[in-house]
Amino acid sequence: MGPIIKVKNVGKKYSIRHFQGGYVALRDVIMTIIKSPLCFLKKKVKNITGIGTKEEFWALRGVSFEVKAGEIIGVIGKNGAGKSTILKILTGITPPTTGEIVMHGKVASLLEVGTGFHPELTGRENIFLNGAILGMKKSEIAKNFDSIVEFAETEKFLDTPVKFYSSGMYVRLAFSVAAHMEPDILLVDEVLAVGDAEFQKKCLGKMEEVTKKRGRTILFVSHNMTAIEKICNRCILIEKGQIKRDSTDVRDVIKDYLCGTESTIKDYSWSNPNNGRFENEWWKPLHIYLTDKNGKPYDTSIRNDQVAELVIKGDMKNCDPALTIGYAIYTEDGMLLYWSFQTDTDENSWPKIERGFFTLKTEIPQRLLNEGIYRIELIGGLQNRSWLFAPGGHNPTINISIKGGISDSPYWTGKRSGIIAPVLPWRGYNSTN
Repeated sequence: MGPIIKVKNVGKKYSIRHFQGGYVALRDVIMTIIKSPLCFLKKKVKNITGIGTKEEFWALRGVSFEVKAGEIIGVIGKNGAGKSTILKILTGITPPTTGEIVMHGKVASLLEVGTGFHPELTGRENIFLNGAILGMKKSEIAKNFDSIVEFAETEKFLDTPVKFYSSGMYVRLAFSVAAHMEPDILLVDEVLAVGDAEFQKKCLGKMEEVTKKRGRTILFVSHNMTAIEKICNRCILIEKGQIKRDSTDVRDVIKDYLCGTESTIKDYSWSNPNNGRFENEWWKPLHIYLTDKNGKPYDTSIRNDQVAELVIKGDMKNCDPALTIGYAIYTEDGMLLYWSFQTDTDENSWPKIERGFFTLKTEIPQRLLNEGIYRIELIGGLQNRSWLFAPGGHNPTINISIKGGISDSPYWTGKRSGIIAPVLPWRGYNSTN
């Protein structure tokens, strides 16, 4: 039997525009017209908006691989490596610039939170709508309806418009519909990370079930190396738009990726490229980085006992009391350690955020992280309403490398066993028992 997916010499090119003269908001143009209407009429548009140049960027180049029926393939790599672009091309969302793709069978995908859902429709209505979009017949959806609802754990909210759902509820319902479609090929992006740990475990179990028991094929993009190693029988490592490794020795490919990340780690800070990404009506992140106690940015590994202050700079467009801004921190194998938001403390001590440019600062806990590489991801949204930057999405991220300073004890100078390495106080006293 031939391959169910055949990707041959696929490339994807994008055109990126750069503007000289900086960003000009609509309000600035309006004020220019009001102040000097005659001068504005004499000026050319390019003098107001800036002169643009175009640059070609290859997100993928020369990618070739084949997939047999029943394989679970993990696709890993750094942010921007081209992982999601591959899935979007396979799904048909975007066409390849070069090369060809041959696929056999029914395809279902879960690439974005709430893909194929209409916010004004209820959960019940969206199950039928999304199922139809994925190619399911009405009788097939009705047959699996109870199982879909039970798996998604959304029975209580079935007749509520999904615009009131949390991101986790969106994902649970979307994944459940896609999984019960029983496709020949299932494409899953990092979107599953939005769900809680229990539901992620449930989804991974479902993916194993549909593959091993029903012979389905899955391509799974994730930063969770534990999940990749657990369920995948093959792993593809993408680096700068090209395949670096493709092997059934999943653990070895993961090791290659993690070692390469540690030796070439450079992403200690992030700046918005000002190309229209991360735009929304509330606030736009501009710069994220780590500093020492004197405000000097870090560009190398730090000790466990050193002060590391996380700085988040942004542009507030519309204030809302429900706005939360924070970060998630993950281990090098993709395991979530914790979330932190500026609204975690007593309400009276929350930082005051007003319209315009603002800066938020918080400290990464000292004497907590073990030696290793950690990924810090920007997250945030409107509390109990919607995510602006859902955890596990394609959000701004930076890295932090911890080396040394694990404790003051002569017994513990290097990396300790376990995920974290806290230094905790102990007390002792004589007792009769």
